[in-house]
Amino acid sequence: MKTHRMATTLALAIICNPISLTAGEPKRIDDSILRQTFDFAAPRSRDVQSFEMETRVITYGPDGKRVNTDVLRLWLTCTPGKDADQYTCRKFTVQFGNAPAVAVPAMANWTYPFKNTATGTDEKGQVFGIDHAKFEKLVDANGQPLPADKAYYVYNAFIDFHGFCNTFAEPTTEGKGIQDLKSIGQKIIHAAAFTEPPVNLGSNIAKGSTFKNGEVTLEFKGLSMVDDAACAIVAFDSGQSSFQMIINPVPNMEVRAVGASHYKGDLYIDLATRWVRKVTMDELVVAESTVPTLPNKVNAVIERNTVIRNISPRTGQ
Repeated sequence: MKTHRMATTLALAIICNPISLTAGEPKRIDDSILRQTFDFAAPRSRDVQSFEMETRVITYGPDGKRVNTDVLRLWLTCTPGKDADQYTCRKFTVQFGNAPAVAVPAMANWTYPFKNTATGTDEKGQVFGIDHAKFEKLVDANGQPLPADKAYYVYNAFIDFHGFCNTFAEPTTEGKGIQDLKSIGQKIIHAAAFTEPPVNLGSNIAKGSTFKNGEVTLEFKGLSMVDDAACAIVAFDSGQSSFQMIINPVPNMEVRAVGASHYKGDLYIDLATRWVRKVTMDELVVAESTVPTLPNKVNAVIERNTVIRNISPRTGQ
């Protein structure tokens, strides 16, 4: 009888021991959604899209203190078209330093076509086909002329928008692009890597001014939710970029600036519509300018922070 009880106890111990070990192990998480493949080459929905964009330009002094902050805000609507999308700037405001925000009337209700091209420029050499003439002699709502550098900020807001929301977020026609990202964790060198687009603008920024990208990369980082929309998070990084600008602030005066730039951020792409729901970007710019009237070169350190939000109603649910 005693032998029988001991055998029974031993059998129960052998059976229960692995059960207790299994019960103590953490339950495996279903990660199948993270392991699936995604198709970023799929076409975007044809619904009208509306965006808000804010850029803060922060200037630092030699001692590292912030000496000035300019804020630019852009409201843009996109109406998809057959051959080209039509973009309308509903409003553009600028806020320089401690001054109040003021509108730029020339931008209000301005409509222009946009079409992604292999070169990124039109037949006039204008980046994204953005009309340079539109940014000549800009004035604010109070009739005050915008300085040359501030007018360039206005122009550059449109360049940034299309660079992030189209060049990076849409498939490329030549070279690698977002369409080559299939799974979370993948990283590619983008077709924009080491390109040197022109940055001249009107009579103030002369031809020969260029921005040279470094090794531009895209990385599929993961998934997130933005405004109740399931989104893919795709990181972009410019690598070590550089620029040279020939500036004519007044007639018969030429200022040459050279420097380096490093910008990076995240695209949040709606998995249902393929439109960008949000963009965040941070850039550090270091520049050195040669001014004919000054004995020494002028150094500047600038930080730029940009946020783009898609404020369109959710579709494709």
